[in-house]
Amino acid sequence: MSKSIKLLATFGFIAAVAACAREQQVEEFVVVDPEPISVEPTYTGKYK
Repeated sequence: MSKSIKLLATFGFIAAVAACAREQQVEEFVVVDPEPISVEPTYTGKYK
């Protein structure tokens, strides 16, 4: 019985390590440049 428990524990440990290793490889980073802020037009007192 102890051999089967050790075997199940070994498979569980290997499965947990494999699952953690897959998650680390999937990470992707996307960098988005913000749009420049436009300057509001100034009032000149005349219609253009």
